[in-house]
Amino acid sequence: MRYLHLYSDAQGESHWREVDVALAERVFAPPAQNILVSEPEAARNFVFLRLQAGWDEPAHPSPIPQVLICLQGRVQVTASDGDMREIARGDVWRMEDLAGKGHHTKVVSSEDFEAAIVQFG
Repeated sequence: MRYLHLYSDAQGESHWREVDVALAERVFAPPAQNILVSEPEAARNFVFLRLQAGWDEPAHPSPIPQVLICLQGRVQVTASDGDMREIARGDVWRMEDLAGKGHHTKVVSSEDFEAAIVQFG
């Protein structure tokens, strides 16, 4: 498993990288058998989000560390360094570009973009 990570460097430039999720065999739901699971992270909020087809916004940093899980539609997200990723159904995007130039997002599908977001911190 992996997710797309958007972060900002010390100069405020945002960049993409892919991160492999570390899994270890653990008891997760006793008395079920051990399963492969990642380390837990404490979450602050859980929200659903919908961006209408054609939605386009100015560049901005992420307001809080958060993870987006795409449920429907597609967005194009461009880091301030010019590197672009398309987020589509099933993709996981971790946003940690909290300062600096941020990123630009636009809906590129003909359908609305829908996502679940887990916020940290």
